[in-house]
Amino acid sequence: MTHDLTRELQERVRAAAQHATPLCLQGNGTKSFLGCASRGESLDLSGHRGILNYQPKELVLTARCGTSVREIEDTLARQGQMIPFEPPRLISDAHPDGATLGGTIACGLSGPARPYAGAARDLVLGTRLLTARGEVMRFGGEVMKNVAGYDLSRLMTGAFGTLGILLDVSIKVMPIPAATRTLVQEASPEAAIERMTRWAGRPLPISATCADGERLWVRLSGNHEGVTAALAQIGGEALEDDEAEQLWDARLREQRHPFFAGDAPLWRLSVPPTTPPLALSGAQLIEWGGAQRWLRDTDSAQRIRALAAAVGGHATLYRGGDHSEEVFQPLSPGLLALHRALKKAFDPDGIFNPGRLYPTF
Repeated sequence: MTHDLTRELQERVRAAAQHATPLCLQGNGTKSFLGCASRGESLDLSGHRGILNYQPKELVLTARCGTSVREIEDTLARQGQMIPFEPPRLISDAHPDGATLGGTIACGLSGPARPYAGAARDLVLGTRLLTARGEVMRFGGEVMKNVAGYDLSRLMTGAFGTLGILLDVSIKVMPIPAATRTLVQEASPEAAIERMTRWAGRPLPISATCADGERLWVRLSGNHEGVTAALAQIGGEALEDDEAEQLWDARLREQRHPFFAGDAPLWRLSVPPTTPPLALSGAQLIEWGGAQRWLRDTDSAQRIRALAAAVGGHATLYRGGDHSEEVFQPLSPGLLALHRALKKAFDPDGIFNPGRLYPTF
């Protein structure tokens, strides 16, 4: 089922701009916990939905922003294809349709395959954008060769809707691998980081990694011959397919692992992959070959961010804790000025998701 609400959304945005009324953009509401507390009148984008173009031979799909990730994945699976960056679906009793494509791209969310298949930003080919002036603009295209110059579609990825409304998005899709196997080994955090770093320098078909401090899981994906050869090189105990799917899909991609349960603040740390375990008292879960460290900790935001910054990384308060203040790593004065200039250029009256990304704009 498809619905084009472009005209209705244009009218709403123009009226908001005329009266300087801030708008809180929302799809299915699955990611309302992300970012700073939202301000403004709610603008529901979930009704603007439908797959507009899918070319399996060209490996490209275009859909409206309110289309659910689950609907897109079901369509792709019938052709033996998938969304390479494995975005979380976030389906629950409260959100039975789960995450939308627009919200996923706006928040820049990627799953376990991110360091190996590319991030959401890397796989967006083009967008159709509704500006704060009520104008519809198109950036990029539906094939890689059409993405020339400065790609504004990628700028919108991870902007949390602060620069405009993503009406339609074109993404690169990929075939589902012919073979997928998962191995598990005993490994301390130090040993896990060392092994993941060593494997990263070798031509191995790794598509996901995870370490919980005691064990290290490695997913291999590709053709049968390549996966079989890599199994012998890496070693460890092979998981049954059902158990492996439960681990990567439900426990990690959808964050139903016991690690993510509880009320303690959940931090997402991005650091260089080779960084040794950080001196933090809370429980940690390592993904993305060592580049993503999940942390459950009640320590101060200042200390957590200082430790991340000291190794060249940054820390985001993902869930829990105080979202009325800074959620993302504070920007340097130069970067803050650049962000403000971009916000002023795309949204001069500050009507789109004010305060969602940074409290000052």
